[in-house]
Order: sequence, then C-alpha cells, then structure tokens
Amino acid sequence: MKTRNHAPGLAVFGLAALPLAVYAQSNTADQTSATVELNPMVVTAALAPRTADQSLSSVSVIDEAALRRQDPVSITDVLRGQPGVDVTSQGSFGKQSSVFLRGTGSNANVLLIDGIRLRSATTGAASWEFLDPRMFQRAEIVRGPRGSLYGADAVGGVIQLFTPEGEEGDPTPRISVGGGSFDTQHYSASLSGAEGGTRYHFAASRFDTEGQPVRRGGDDKGYDNTTGLVRLSHTLEGGSEIGILALRGRGSSEFDASGPAEDDFVQQVAAVYAEAPLTARWTSRITLSEARDERDTVAPTYSSLFETRTRTAQWKNTLALGQHEVVLGAEYSEDDLGDSQTSGLTFDEESRDNRAVFAQGLLDFQSLTTQLSLRYDDNQAFGEELTGSLALGYELDVNHVARASYGTAFRAPTFNELYFPFAGSSNPDLDAETSETFELGIRGQYDAWFWDLAAYQTKVDDLIALDASFQPVNVNEARIRGAELSAGAEFDDWTLTMALTYTDPEDRGTGNQLARRATQGLRFDVDRELGNWSLGASWIAQNHRYNDAANQQRLSGYGLVDLRAGWQFAPMWSARLTLDNVLDKQYATARGSDFDAVTFESIPFDYINAGRAAFVSVHFGQ
Repeated sequence: MKTRNHAPGLAVFGLAALPLAVYAQSNTADQTSATVELNPMVVTAALAPRTADQSLSSVSVIDEAALRRQDPVSITDVLRGQPGVDVTSQGSFGKQSSVFLRGTGSNANVLLIDGIRLRSATTGAASWEFLDPRMFQRAEIVRGPRGSLYGADAVGGVIQLFTPEGEEGDPTPRISVGGGSFDTQHYSASLSGAEGGTRYHFAASRFDTEGQPVRRGGDDKGYDNTTGLVRLSHTLEGGSEIGILALRGRGSSEFDASGPAEDDFVQQVAAVYAEAPLTARWTSRITLSEARDERDTVAPTYSSLFETRTRTAQWKNTLALGQHEVVLGAEYSEDDLGDSQTSGLTFDEESRDNRAVFAQGLLDFQSLTTQLSLRYDDNQAFGEELTGSLALGYELDVNHVARASYGTAFRAPTFNELYFPFAGSSNPDLDAETSETFELGIRGQYDAWFWDLAAYQTKVDDLIALDASFQPVNVNEARIRGAELSAGAEFDDWTLTMALTYTDPEDRGTGNQLARRATQGLRFDVDRELGNWSLGASWIAQNHRYNDAANQQRLSGYGLVDLRAGWQFAPMWSARLTLDNVLDKQYATARGSDFDAVTFESIPFDYINAGRAAFVSVHFGQ
C-alpha cells in the first residue's frame, strides 16, 4: 500500500506570514478605475463571473491595456515569468514552445480560446508558438487543478485567451503596421462595433520574419503567420443570445533537425452557441465547436503530418438561488487524427470519444464562501475518471480574503503514448496520470494596489515515463511544492506589476528535478503615462534548469530587460517602439542533439533565443 503525504513543507507555507506585516494597511483613496483593473472580473476560475478576490483561486489577468503597451511578438512573451508560469522554446519566432504551470508538464495544462480547447491530441500540448497576440484582447491564467470543471489535462491550471467583441457605438476600425529586426514585418486590421443588439468583430493579421539561427553557427530560420478572426453575436428580445466564432491561423516555420526543416501549420477554432434565460433563475447555454491543430513537417530524415480535430458539444445550465449559484452540464467530445502519419506509418487508433457530466456549487454565506465541483469522464481509450474540488474563502475584513482548497485532476495519455506507429514506442495499456493538490492563499485588495500569496503541493501518481526500452509506462511519481507572490499598483499615471515564483518539481523515483523546469522566477513590469507619451520596462529573470530527467545537462539561468515607448502624435494615431533583450543576453531554455553516424553518439547543442531586437509600429484607431 502506498502512503500519501499531503502535508506541504513548513518552509513553503511559512512564506504565508510574509505579507501579514501589511495586513492592516489600506489605501482609502477613491480610485474606482484602478480597483476595476487590479481586481478584474474573471470567468475561467469558476465557470461564472467572479472578481479575482472572490474567485478563491490563484489567478492573473493580462488585460488589453497591457497587451497594447507591450506589443508582444509572441503570446509566450507576455506569459513568460507570470506567477507560476514557465516557458521554454527551441528558438524564437514560431519555434516549438512549451508552457508549464506550477511545474506540471506542457501537456498537463489547458489552453482555451473563448471557451474552446485547442491542442494536439498526439502530443497533448498546445502550439503556443503559432498564436498571434494581436488577435486577443485579454488572457486569464488560473493556477491549480481544474479537472472538475474542464476535464482531462487541467492539472497545473488553465490559460484562456479572449478575442474582442464589438462594443456599442459606430463601427471602430483599427490598423497597425510595423517591422524591425530580423527583417520582421507585421500588419493587422480590425473592424468592430454593435448596433441593434448585434455585436461584431472582424480582424486579420500577417506576420513575416527572416528570423535568426536556432543554434550557434546556424542559418536564419524564418516564420510567417496569417490569421483571420470573425466573431458575431445577436441578442434577441427576452435576453436570448446566439453567436458564432471563427479563428484560423496558418503559415510556416523553419527549424533545424540535423539539417533544414520546415513546419506548415494550421491553428483553428470555430463555434456556434445559443444561450437563453429559460426562467428568471435558470440560464441554459449550448455550444457546438471544432478545434483543429495541424503540423505538416518535412525534415532531412523524416516527414510527418500530425493533425487533430476535436469536435465538442456542451450543454451548460446556470441556476441562481438567491446568493448561491449552481452550474450543471454535460459534454461530448471526439478527437480525430484524420490523415496523421509519420514516415508513411499511421496510428493503430485514429479517434476516441469522451463523455462527461459536471456540477458546481458556488455558495455565498456572507463572510464565508464555498465552491464545490465534481466531474465524471468516460473516455473510450483509458476509461473512467472522477475529479472533484473544494475551495473555502473567508473574508477577514473588507480588504483581505484567506482561502484554502483541495482538488484532483488527471492527464490523459496522448495518442503518441498510446498508439505511436513505431514498434515498441507506445503502450495502449497506459492509465491516466492522476493528481491531488492542496493550496493555501491570502489576498489583500485595496483601492490602488493588491497583493496575493499562495503556497501549494501537488502530488502526481502514475506519471508516464519511458522505460529502458523507450516505451512509455506508468511508473513514476512526482511531488511539486511551490509558492507564488504577486502584486500590482496603479497611481499617479504609474502601473506596476510584480511576480515571484518558487517551484520545487521533484521526481519522487529519483529525487531529481523535473526536466526543463526552473525553480525560481521573477517578473517586474513598470509603465508610466506622460501626457501623449508612455514609457515602460520589463525585467524577467529565472534560475538554472536541467534539460534531462537525469539532471546531467544544466542550462544556465538568465535575466532579460525589455524597454518600450509609445507616442500618440495625433488624434487616433500612435506609434510604439519596443526594445527586447536590451542587454543582448544569450540564453537557452532547451537543448537538442545531433546523431553522429560515425561514432554513434548524440552531440548536444543549445537552442538559442533572439538577442537584442527593435520593433517599431504605427497604429490607427482608438
């Protein structure tokens, strides 16, 4: 019998005492707009709108203003260094990237785009590198297990990206043209508005760069991406609403695979929905969606096509019971690999379906709030899973809320792990990885600033790893302990945010640190409005990590400084300048290897990221 120890380390939870020195402090200035920005409404944490302090979760929001100020090249640029978030990449500009939440794997967190999940069923991970940040208005990062709400893979958390919806008023156009280092060019245009109950947003973008080498002494590796977005909704008499969403990005990315190689990709989500208030207390919503992740690769020694089409039907019902709220729902989804193959070999199984029912209670007892959730999944490939969570929040006073939670989740074995075509490289008898997480947190929320501290422990059983013959098996256990401190403030035209992350991701079988995870991270963003001008800077730092499970390949830590400036030089017109990696730091977060056919040895090399880079853009629109 296995003995499970759920008690997080005293040293980690001891950090919870740090902010108590400021417990009694409160800024009484009347800054309503700052309060809205610093305590935003979020929907990902609880399937229902809640302010950040009411969500009983560790949540961060990157809003439209921050996205505009930073004008990022990649969506991973704004995620890097956020609380509990770690990003690795095999080079810059459309190169394979992984996003880790709280030390869990890149295939153990969920990416949603307007509620629609997007990922590859073959790898289990999302293709973050192919998402154009200009298509999105905001991002919510929810850390901690959400398996009882979103099903498989929500072990480390959920990141949801939101596209814009039209706002009431005349049609609003926006146009952006820019370029810079590495022969980079980008263009985008959008039109949005609302009239007569109809909201609309249309957008298109193009990004093209010659790129830079992904290894020392290599050739430039280019990247291009063309994306289009359509979002429409109409509110009927009586409050019912119908809508559609369509987002499609396609392009190509060059990389190195013992020689020149190239990925042609497609990223797509499409959905139709209908929502109706059936009674004064009961709202029902039906969503039909399809997500597509496709990667067609040509390399010197192989070719492959991996495509995933995930079709989902979801019925969600929200019941308002006084101060309480209940969410009930059912979901059916199917993963289809289509024509996926590698070097002409196809998968033994090419589709699987999943049936699920879920329920959540959001109970408000004045100072005490409770969230209870439960979800049952029945998957054709790996069987049944039951997940649940319980969160308690207590309002210590008007400015401070303490919270405690427990939740379970699971990671589904991927098609690669179950059915990869090469003999001996897959295992159809794999079980899902299962996890349980304990968390304690406290948040201070004031008129012009906030802070949030959380400490947690996650234990993962049946971790999937490769055995001596390189076949995936359920053998390992992992324990991840960590703490996160975030803070933000807005005053006198200043905007400041800060995040500190500590993670201890341990393989319990070997005692080693899980591969490619840093244990310490820092991010600090500061921006200042100066009339028609704005200035800003970001500092991101992480300590070392290991590229391999044996902890033999050490990758050094790094610190990055980014600068930015904006100028509104005429009504509706503005210009932005960003200087990335100002100190021209050479750093790597992942390592690859070449095979020497003479010595039969692997020769490692670092995937290098871009050095100093400058980008200028001109924008028209509000």
